[in-house]
Amino acid sequence: MMDAILSERRHLINIAYRLLGSLAEAEDAVQEAYARWYALSPPRQDAIASPGAWLTTVTSRVCLDLLGSARARRERYVGEWIPEPLPDPSEGPTGDPADRVTLDESVSMAFLVALESMTPAQRVALILHDVFHYSFAEIAEITGRTPAACRELASAARRRVRASQPPAALAVPQADLVRDFKQAWEAKDISTLVGLLDPTATFTADGGGLVTTALHPIDGGEQIAEFLIAVATKVPGDFTILERTVNGQPGLLIQNDGVPSSVYAFDVADDRITRIWAIRNPEKLRTWTD
Repeated sequence: MMDAILSERRHLINIAYRLLGSLAEAEDAVQEAYARWYALSPPRQDAIASPGAWLTTVTSRVCLDLLGSARARRERYVGEWIPEPLPDPSEGPTGDPADRVTLDESVSMAFLVALESMTPAQRVALILHDVFHYSFAEIAEITGRTPAACRELASAARRRVRASQPPAALAVPQADLVRDFKQAWEAKDISTLVGLLDPTATFTADGGGLVTTALHPIDGGEQIAEFLIAVATKVPGDFTILERTVNGQPGLLIQNDGVPSSVYAFDVADDRITRIWAIRNPEKLRTWTD
């Protein structure tokens, strides 16, 4: 029984991270679910037919509560809030295997950012049904709504995702665009940077008030290129740009004097970079530090 309970941890972490956009908060939510399980008497534990389903329900409800209070916390957040980026375990610090999140399309930065525009209930319905294949009847038990209402929540969430991620044919692989971007940035080649960026591209940074960065999104390829050149020119110490997988997609890790200082995630369309997310909040970079 104990091994079966503990083996659920990675599944729960995967659900909670997608719901919350934060590995630290996901770990806390899962820990709370386990604490509630161990607080049950042995007879009550034995009466639960599926401990895994019970833990999923409790974890999801804890996440719902956290999402409900997140809006107020985000209003007090300094600057823009971006989900916590995750490295590929093969490229850096691995941490506890039980806490590894499966890196697929459902954790791409573009998808996680799109989730931020949803209500907590929409987010739970979409993630549990479309990503983890729970039935709407099961989701209804978790959310306290009817299966029909959960179906509509998931449908509304899908519409939000489609609106934020219009389909586009991509001829040039993202890895090639990111590599060209890295080389142009290292060379301080502003004209090449401008050519790689969509004219309507957006750059969003997250420093959390703990480090210096742009407090508001920067719009326009030329403006973004000028900002990036200024960053590379003014940063003190050794400025190193490394190609890394960020939430399952090609991205960049920036180091200052060998210490991770920011992680860059990208969205691309029609052979151009359309969105850049720069996560500089050191509290969100702990999985990138040895």
